Amino acid sequence: MNTLFDEDSPDELAKDPREDLAIRQTTGGQDADARPLAVRLRPRRIEDFVGQAHLLGAGSALRLAIEQGHPHSMILYGPPGSGKTTLARLVAEHSHAAFEELSAVAAKSADVRAVIERAAHRRQTGAGTGDRSKIGQQTILFLDEIHRFNKAQQDALLPAVEEGIVTLIGATTENPAFEVNSALLSRTRVYALQALSAEEIGEVLRAASASAATLEGEPIPLAVEDEALDFLAARSEGDARTALNALELAAATALGLGQERVRLAHVEDALQRRAVLYDKQGDRHYDYISAWIKATRGSDPDASLYYLAVMLEGGEDPRFIVRRMVILASEDIGNADPGALSVATAAAQAVEHVGLPEARYALAQAAIYLSLAPKSNAAGLALSAAERHVREHGAGDVPGWLRSGPRLGQAESPPAHYDNPHAHPGHLSSQALLPDSVAGARFYEPDEAEAELGARLQQIRRARASETR
Repeated sequence: MNTLFDEDSPDELAKDPREDLAIRQTTGGQDADARPLAVRLRPRRIEDFVGQAHLLGAGSALRLAIEQGHPHSMILYGPPGSGKTTLARLVAEHSHAAFEELSAVAAKSADVRAVIERAAHRRQTGAGTGDRSKIGQQTILFLDEIHRFNKAQQDALLPAVEEGIVTLIGATTENPAFEVNSALLSRTRVYALQALSAEEIGEVLRAASASAATLEGEPIPLAVEDEALDFLAARSEGDARTALNALELAAATALGLGQERVRLAHVEDALQRRAVLYDKQGDRHYDYISAWIKATRGSDPDASLYYLAVMLEGGEDPRFIVRRMVILASEDIGNADPGALSVATAAAQAVEHVGLPEARYALAQAAIYLSLAPKSNAAGLALSAAERHVREHGAGDVPGWLRSGPRLGQAESPPAHYDNPHAHPGHLSSQALLPDSVAGARFYEPDEAEAELGARLQQIRRARASETR
């Protein structure tokens, strides 16, 4: 069980003039406590930042730049709620730089010019710091949604970035290679952030519920059920801001109802999503994947999609699901439709390279294709028959004309002649290709779904039989 209570008073938050500026920019002059929970609990130390270990590991360029207070211009590229704004503020905090924030959605070229003018003045006089000793103070310009600026607006930033008047930190959810012009990209370093995992979101939520939430200005203690936190972590799709704002709304709802505990029903209402009774480590984990396999094998796309939706809504690892798709493509479809394996492996690649939520489209496409594909388990049965024979009779000696060369420890003898089938019409050789002890064995028997392959096999067998007579 976790407790929600107040940690920072407005006076404490306002001690840092940069933080005070951030409060005013965020709230339009409202009291600090009116800010969303995600803003109030934004980490101020790099040690408190959750996620992005690939960028912030010990000794990494970005972590050293933050810790040593030597910021450089950068583009932070990643999904919503992954920590782009928080990283920008941490850079400013550790460098003791002035922090200016603009959103490219609303900012005009005149706003950019005004920031640059203030930065140049600050650089010369230290104005705005309240400390005349800070001559030459740096200015960090955080430009959110930088991809919304057109080429001319982006070009207006170039001289200030080039001369070091401002350190630019741009944030975008779009690929900067396509949305930020090359001249600006060449003057910045691009850092790709990843969506937070459910475990990382859970860490953020538990820290929030255990440390610092004031609801409507009143530090009223609330208990948050672990089940509610787990649901938020699993269903916020890697977006910490969404999770925190939903937690705040759920807590406000509980308070409004006179309840002292935030329950699963409150967070369901906040996210407008129902919790799915699904245990990724228990029986339901296996029950639903079993149901998906059997529904897909049974050629029912509606049932296949239903069980897929249950697993995704329950927070199942998409890699677990897509591995079963690849298996089913060979085990239950096989050569009745060889393209099924390509579809399944392509879905697996999409899961790895795109991730959720977008990869769910590839999963749905694969589920439908696999459901409607003709079914055959002949390949699996054939392999099982061959394995059974080997277990019962052992491995026969490979015919001499199929070996790679003389055996070790034996006197060299002229190798048996290999009759290459490409030298014959129909590309068939009369040589036996099975050991003598297995001659005439039949393991593969195509079924009606592999009729074309069956016809080809019968043709080959008849031709080989006539060659050996």
